[in-house]
Amino acid sequence: MSGGVGDAEREERARASFRGQVEACRRLGSPFTALFCEVMAERLDQTSGFGRRALGWPGDPVADALPLRAAGAFNALARSGTMPSLQALYPPALARADALWSGLAAAIDAHDADLAAYLDSAPQTNEVKRCAVLLGGALIVARDTGLPLDLIEIGASAGLNLGFERYRYAFGAASWGRDDAPVTIRSEWRGRLPPLDAALRVAARRACDLNPLDPSQPADRARVLSYIWPDQADRLHTTEAAFDAASAASWRVERADAAAWVEARLAEAAAPGSARMLMHTIMWQYLPEPTKQRIVAAMAAAGAAATAERPLAWLRMEPDGKPGHAAVALTQWPGAVERELGRADYHGRWVEWH
Repeated sequence: MSGGVGDAEREERARASFRGQVEACRRLGSPFTALFCEVMAERLDQTSGFGRRALGWPGDPVADALPLRAAGAFNALARSGTMPSLQALYPPALARADALWSGLAAAIDAHDADLAAYLDSAPQTNEVKRCAVLLGGALIVARDTGLPLDLIEIGASAGLNLGFERYRYAFGAASWGRDDAPVTIRSEWRGRLPPLDAALRVAARRACDLNPLDPSQPADRARVLSYIWPDQADRLHTTEAAFDAASAASWRVERADAAAWVEARLAEAAAPGSARMLMHTIMWQYLPEPTKQRIVAAMAAAGAAATAERPLAWLRMEPDGKPGHAAVALTQWPGAVERELGRADYHGRWVEWH
């Protein structure tokens, strides 16, 4: 460690990002990941390649989700079974801080280079329970237009949410979807239900991501599962079921810049007799400002040309500054009618529908 002021500031920013993630994990129901972040914040040093990489993080460790990159690295190692001593400290075990740090330190000694390299990629969790809000918004568009949907999704990761209408949903006393659906989404639904009796049909679907994952590839599947907090068994089970369903599906996510891809899709004619709908969940914050501006401009231009026979919709679930949950918003053209449909837990555990 060079000891410069810049280095010290970077280290403190990195430690602060781990401390901040502790509270977020507790709020989102993962005491294990909170403990992981706590011991990382307090005990990680720069005597290893992993420690130097994490504590010398050159960018914004919060915006870059450094704590979640680190948590994914060790979870991947624990899930791989190559280090049983580390795996034994992970859920369903109840590790204490001293024991967990001893296991993490041993993992760093044995797998330093691999753990450091795992930090290269931003987390891709592909949260399947977010499909609850996609279903809610899509039912409104289907009801309002009376048309099947032409879906386009950005930031789609492995495409697990692109087939949301093929899943079954349990909203307390209410439900939607086939009894034999490959995936069941259980979400605590508060407030008014969406129009569950609307005729929801999908005419076409496409998706893109800067780093698309193939659900049929074991390595890509393992990568996504590594970012799911290991003490949240229902999230893991739901995501594994969605991987099985997506592996058997005919579509795959395209590799593309979101702005260029949206512009290209909007320049194409929609599927005949359909309502085109752009959708995305918890990805807007990761886009550069020029990319956001291009997408907004492209949607506005396409919306200005929309008609009742060729309508356009924009459904998004994104943070808006209120901690712990995201806003669910829908804009529909013609008319540029915009409304907040509700709010939702980042992981889709609950939805509060307006």
